Amino acid sequence: MRKYMAIAALAILTSCGGSSENTPAQEAKKDEPLTQTKNSSDFNVKFTDLLNNYYHLKDAFVLSNSDMATSSASLLVTSADGLKLDEVKADSSIVEMAKGYLQTVSSEAKALGQEKDIEAKRKSFQIISDAMYDLVRTVRFDKDVVYHQFCPMAFNDAGAYWLSATADVKNPYFGRKMLTCGEVKDSIDFRGK
Repeated sequence: MRKYMAIAALAILTSCGGSSENTPAQEAKKDEPLTQTKNSSDFNVKFTDLLNNYYHLKDAFVLSNSDMATSSASLLVTSADGLKLDEVKADSSIVEMAKGYLQTVSSEAKALGQEKDIEAKRKSFQIISDAMYDLVRTVRFDKDVVYHQFCPMAFNDAGAYWLSATADVKNPYFGRKMLTCGEVKDSIDFRGK
């Protein structure tokens, strides 16, 4: 009798636990969008500081001023390292993604500060710009509009993006040589959402 009970228990365990399929409740949970609400005013103030330091860095490249770029990169590192993403009111996976972008901004800004050649600094700026664009969209910055701009001729016609507080194009990749070369590709505006 015990032998039959052991076989029956084993059959029940394998039939119940052997399936890797999700239950309908688990399937519904996987399809739910990640949650995120409006950012706090404290977060927006700190994020605005980060953006302003980025814009100062962009302006240094518009002016082709290597020393100004180095000092602006240092300020960007300080504001990136001081930004607390635990203040973002979002799902933990969104926060983790934002941390990765923020870390890229900080580490690349440190590298930019070590570069001597302005063109090498511009390459680092391109990486920072791409990470900042992803960061702004990930945290759904909802205080101001951020413009995503593009120059198709940067880096031997490979093209490169940057962010701006205004729709006016001021090209950081060529500076005064081709100051208005470029276009607005996107305007990031989460204010009403």
